[in-house]
Amino acid sequence: MPEPTVNAFEAKPETGRMIAANARLLIAAFEAAGLEFIPENGGGAGIRFRERKA
Repeated sequence: MPEPTVNAFEAKPETGRMIAANARLLIAAFEAAGLEFIPENGGGAGIRFRERKA
């Protein structure tokens, strides 16, 4: 994945660097690869692997 694409995805939504449709496609690709997004819970939002490998 090109670095500018990831940078645009990580930017705050109010900067408008990535259209919502592209962000949804990128989220779907990350989730299909086994990642899950962690909502803001006081410690900050994030991403992690859905299942840990032994």
